[in-house]
Amino acid sequence: MSEVRKGYVRALDIKHGRVDMSHGSGGRAMAQLIEELFARAFDNDYLRQGNDGALLPAAGTGKLVMATDSHVVSPLFFPGGDIGCLSVHGTINDVAVMGAKPLYLSAGFILEEGFPLSDLQRIVQSMAAAAKEAGVPIVTGDTKVVEQGKGDGVFITTTGVGVVPEGIELSGDRARPGDRILVSGNLGDHGMAIMAQRESLGFTSAIVSDTAALHGLIAEVLATGADIRVLRDPTRGGLATTLNEIAKQSGVGMMLQEPAIPVHPEVAAACEFLGLDPLYVANEGKLVLIVAETDVEKVLSALRAHPLGRNAAMVGAVHEDPQHFVQMTTGFGGRRIVDWLSGEQLPRIC
Repeated sequence: MSEVRKGYVRALDIKHGRVDMSHGSGGRAMAQLIEELFARAFDNDYLRQGNDGALLPAAGTGKLVMATDSHVVSPLFFPGGDIGCLSVHGTINDVAVMGAKPLYLSAGFILEEGFPLSDLQRIVQSMAAAAKEAGVPIVTGDTKVVEQGKGDGVFITTTGVGVVPEGIELSGDRARPGDRILVSGNLGDHGMAIMAQRESLGFTSAIVSDTAALHGLIAEVLATGADIRVLRDPTRGGLATTLNEIAKQSGVGMMLQEPAIPVHPEVAAACEFLGLDPLYVANEGKLVLIVAETDVEKVLSALRAHPLGRNAAMVGAVHEDPQHFVQMTTGFGGRRIVDWLSGEQLPRIC
C-alpha cells in the first residue's frame, strides 16, 4: 500500500497489498493506483494526455458505432481467460458485429475494499495484452472503490467506439426468407468453462473459454463482398436467444438442423450432466451470420481460412413464418420449438 513519509510515497505493494477506500477517494492514493497500475499497463498517447476525457483524431468517413458492456463474471479467472480480457473482447465484438472497425475503448472499474492488488494487476495486464493484440487502445477510464461486502472483488465496464465504412449495412431486421444461418465454430465453450470452474467439476478434458476479439475475422468475411444481412455474437442466452431476437426483428421464422450444429464433445457431455442445452449456453468468441443463400460457400471459405473460424458451419435457414418461431429438426428426425430462454440459465458468465 502507499505510505507518505516526509513527502516520500512508497511504491504500491502489489504482492501483499489490497485495495482500500483511499484508492477511490480522489487523493494521492488513488492517483498512485492509477499511475502505477492502470496507466502503466494501458500506456498510449491518448491516455497520457491525463485529462477527464481523451482527445481523439477525426474518424474520417463512415458512421460511428458506440457500444458499452458491464462485466460481472464469477469466478474472475477461468480456463482460457479472465474478466480482464473478457471485458476487452466483449466490447470489441459488440462494435465489430455492426460492421465497424473498432478504434478505441474506455474502461471503468468498481473495486471492492480488500481486493488483492496482485489480482487486480493480473486483470489489468490481461486487459492490456488483449487490447494490444486487438490493436484497440484503452484511452480513458474511471475507478471507484466500495466498502468491503458491498461489491464482489471487481466489476468492469468497457465502452468501445468504431467506424462503419460506407456501403456496409448490418442489422437484425435484415434477415429474409431463403437466407442461411451460419456459425463460426463450436458453441457453448465459454459458459461451460465458467460453470466447470465455478462448481469445481473435474471433467476428464478441460473445457476452455472461447473468449476472443472477432474484428479480424469479421473484416475477412466482409472483404469477400458477400451479401451478409446480420452479424451477432451469441453471448448470454447463446445461439437460441440470438436467433429469436433476429427472427422477431426481421419478422421471419428459422429452422435449425441439430446434426449440423458444432459442439465440442466435452461441452455436450457437460451440458447433459448438468441438464443444460448447449443452444442456450454463452459464447464469447463466436459469430452468428445470416447470409444470402447464393453467398454461403464464399462466406464459409472465408471463415474457415481464419483461425477463429475453422469449425464454421451452416446450421439452418430462414423462412416465412408470421409467428416468428425458431424451430429445429432434431437428430431423430423430429421437430421442436427453440424458444426464448426463460430465466437465467447460467448467471454471471460475462
